Amino acid sequence: MLSRVAENLYWLARYVERAENTARLLNVNTQLVLDTPKGITPGWEQLVNITGLVNTFTDCCVEANERNVVRFLIDHEANPNSIVACLKQAKENCRTVREVLPRSAWEIINELNIYTRENARSGITKKGRDDYLNDIIEGSQRLGGLLGSVLYRDEGYHFVRIGRNLERSDMTTRILDVRSTDLFDDDLLETRTLDTLQWISVLKSMSGYQSYRRHVQIRVSRPAVLNYLLKNMQFPRSVIHCLESVEESVASFVNTKKTLGKIRKTAKVTMGVHTDKISQAKLHKKIDEIQLGIKEVHAALAETYFM
Repeated sequence: MLSRVAENLYWLARYVERAENTARLLNVNTQLVLDTPKGITPGWEQLVNITGLVNTFTDCCVEANERNVVRFLIDHEANPNSIVACLKQAKENCRTVREVLPRSAWEIINELNIYTRENARSGITKKGRDDYLNDIIEGSQRLGGLLGSVLYRDEGYHFVRIGRNLERSDMTTRILDVRSTDLFDDDLLETRTLDTLQWISVLKSMSGYQSYRRHVQIRVSRPAVLNYLLKNMQFPRSVIHCLESVEESVASFVNTKKTLGKIRKTAKVTMGVHTDKISQAKLHKKIDEIQLGIKEVHAALAETYFM
């Protein structure tokens, strides 16, 4: 497969996954604001921290309030990773590789791109936000379902799979790193009892709440959630499941030694996290290691297959 085609398929999957993840984050945080007791306000700034674009945000927005953060993540022109920007990039990636994708894939991404851009104003308002974000999530999943069900299992399919899972693992680590700190700004005793609400929101940010309750336990706790989202082999958005999926796809290629080595090193770090009594400082350090590993996997892929 041509390196240009491989790279565009990879980034198509990453950008669509990124848009979906951002939409879900906004949806969950909006609901969290409604669920918290009066007088306690979950911060919107943490959503900016998850994206890693704090400096970009502070350059264009004075305050990290709800409206500014929501607009920044949906369609602000200063944000290269806004939902609108991601789907625009995904459309361009799709356009350049239309010959290897089903025609309906182009139709879905084109329609989703137009809808997202034209209805962004509605998405920023509280009244229209839920429908807008859910439509983005459903459109992304419709595209993913199509590609997963009809793409021939050749290199193209595997680059889509790699892009989706590498992006997913990156977002999972980002959410855990930021959300595992205290969600609320004050240290009042009564707010400490809201830890359960915090961890439910973490699970919902990755569509993992129901499966966690079914397969782990009804009670939601920090150690159990960390273990589930980092090391559960069966949950599709856990870091280890994503890395295993990437490894499986890369193993079908030639010239795999460097990339497989980076994947396995990152997986080993992930499985080595002791979630039971880990301090926040140590967790942050471990997640930094995992994120560095994910970047190294991307770099190895780019060097081996995209150049």
